[in-house]
Amino acid sequence: MHTTTVSIRVRYGETDQMGIVYHGNYPAYLEVARIEFFREIGMPYKDIEAQGIMLPVIDLNIKYLRPAKYDELLVIHVKLNEIPSGPRLVFDYEIYGENNKLLTTASTTLVFVDSQNRRPIRCPKFIIDRFENGPK
Repeated sequence: MHTTTVSIRVRYGETDQMGIVYHGNYPAYLEVARIEFFREIGMPYKDIEAQGIMLPVIDLNIKYLRPAKYDELLVIHVKLNEIPSGPRLVFDYEIYGENNKLLTTASTTLVFVDSQNRRPIRCPKFIIDRFENGPK
């Protein structure tokens, strides 16, 4: 399956008084990586939304192994392990710090939702095609 890698440098405002990344900032890091994943397969998030589809996160799991620190360059790998056959889409993440140390693992589950009626839908064929074949 497809894997995307994104680098983010920790900003001062993302840390606590000890210079450690506040735990509540990690979901935003995961979102940045996920948005880049869709862009890399040729399906920017805004194009998905333009098709009347929303992708809310319904489950988030994070395991903090080591702290990330102010000014550290984080490397985030996001991977889609399985092409969805139904409405759910699961991403797995690994966040590495400097010296290639694994800092955090995470997963998110999103659901394809029709923006008009706000009901879950199966993964649309045009998105499955992008997952299988990449950008056009």
